[in-house]
Amino acid sequence: MEKEAIIPANLPSWVKKMPLPLSPAVKAGAFVFVSGYAGFLDRKTEALVEGIEAQTRETLEVIKDALEAAGSSLDKVVKVTVFLRNAQDFSKMNEVYRTFFPKDPPARSTIVTGLALPEILVEIECTAVV
Repeated sequence: MEKEAIIPANLPSWVKKMPLPLSPAVKAGAFVFVSGYAGFLDRKTEALVEGIEAQTRETLEVIKDALEAAGSSLDKVVKVTVFLRNAQDFSKMNEVYRTFFPKDPPARSTIVTGLALPEILVEIECTAVV
């Protein structure tokens, strides 16, 4: 099975500058694997995005772009993993999350854990079909 690194055209510029050993997404066969993304910086202004609702929205918008660049969409997501810094953010994250997956939501795990930077409140990764 061949694999292809997917780099969305509108990937946030700060992500492009970071020398991380990963692809934003990888298409392999009938699947797209989207790397964990944390929307703590605005894609257009690079200003800090504050609050769990805003970070969840920003994160899912970037994931949506990555999926579309790979020929998929949010409707085709089959599995999501959400990493939260604070358990008390669970319900607010869910309020935003459900607007991106209003019908037949994908399987999901949610983990409360430390995240790479103190500004990050949520990180999300997913797998979709093409």
